Amino acid sequence: MAVTGSREQCCCTSSVKSHSTSSWDSSRLQLEENQPSPHLTPGLSPGLKLLAGLGGQHLVDYFHRYIAMSEAEEVRQVLWLSVVLYKSPESELTCCLLLSTDTIYFLLEDAASTLGHQSVLDIMDSGDPGVCLCCCLSIGLSELLSINVGLFDQYFRVVGRSADHIVCCLSRDSYGTGVFLQELMSALSLQQQLPPPEPSDQDFYSQFTNTNTGKMHNYELVHSSRVKFIYPSEEEMGDLTFIVAERKTPASAASSSSRSFNVLLYLLVFQVQIPSALPSQGSAPSVHSTLSPVLQPRTLILTSTDVFLLDEDYVSYPLPDFAKEPPSRERYQLREARRIRDLDRVLLGYQTYPQALTLVFDDLPGPDLLCHLTMDHFAAVGEEAPLRGGGASAGAEGEVQWCVFVPGADSRERLISLLARQWEALCSRELPVELTG
Repeated sequence: MAVTGSREQCCCTSSVKSHSTSSWDSSRLQLEENQPSPHLTPGLSPGLKLLAGLGGQHLVDYFHRYIAMSEAEEVRQVLWLSVVLYKSPESELTCCLLLSTDTIYFLLEDAASTLGHQSVLDIMDSGDPGVCLCCCLSIGLSELLSINVGLFDQYFRVVGRSADHIVCCLSRDSYGTGVFLQELMSALSLQQQLPPPEPSDQDFYSQFTNTNTGKMHNYELVHSSRVKFIYPSEEEMGDLTFIVAERKTPASAASSSSRSFNVLLYLLVFQVQIPSALPSQGSAPSVHSTLSPVLQPRTLILTSTDVFLLDEDYVSYPLPDFAKEPPSRERYQLREARRIRDLDRVLLGYQTYPQALTLVFDDLPGPDLLCHLTMDHFAAVGEEAPLRGGGASAGAEGEVQWCVFVPGADSRERLISLLARQWEALCSRELPVELTG
């Protein structure tokens, strides 16, 4: 039997057997909607690869045959993304998220079984060589406490009743996050109606009378199912603004003293690092190296004068109610910082990594060095501060290159557009954008 008795266990198999037609409209689950982004494919286990090849009614049949806990359960959404478990905040896992009318299923890559979560991730030996197993963590909608929505809808955190059931989902796509939240609210509304929550001093629903969706709101919505949807507060945005503001270089700080400082764009991206471009001291990079590019998760912050790359702990903040002490890891750690006016050109193409952007900066000496020296102060105890550039590759003499992969096409275009607008405002000419092979 493919589905075990535990609610935290399930498996993916290498064959799909027929199942009675579900009342759910399988046309909503088209094959192209069940395709993981190319940057996720290296982390696919055999079971996840099989799942990625299913679409429409085949996916519905598969769900009922091997995953669903009850025959009446219907799958509402399939979403491929990266997840971070609360107890392993430094490890990203490839995941296929299945939202049903009863449960959220996280089908994880095999590496999840090595992170010490055996109490909730149990892979059973089927004894059948034709069956491919994959780790599964499930959170029933009745056990769901809250959903934390990340800044600019770049991610969301699912919070259950214990630390084992807190999962941060890195969609890196505001549209994907929005669709999930809509489907989840709809699924929650189908649950057995509970008595309304006790009245509070503040009517959260009244805050939705403002239809302007272009601004950040400081609110918390209590669904009729008592699940809280917690959106970024003004205080959270203010903390991020303060962190990047104090890391501004003296030169950029002086140039922006007459204008208000704010965050124009917040994106979850990857910094592409080519192993051959990081030679040991005194050696030259190998032109013929066959090593694959390494994707390092980063948070990109764009302000009116600067661009930053940071490491961020996505899953530990805001602190869950049961947390007795703050995490040992800071929420934000600076890795890269450059002035927009020092940007020389932007390269678009497939040379380094498909759909990646290469930001080429003039490596000017002087005040900018102070921005990198601050990283020694903010580095964790016992951890060496990263080399200057924090993983940025050296281009031509006097240049520093950031190779950044933005998974979402809309987010990528928005980044280029905002960079070009700010660069033109600072340099009084158009930003050179070059296409490469």
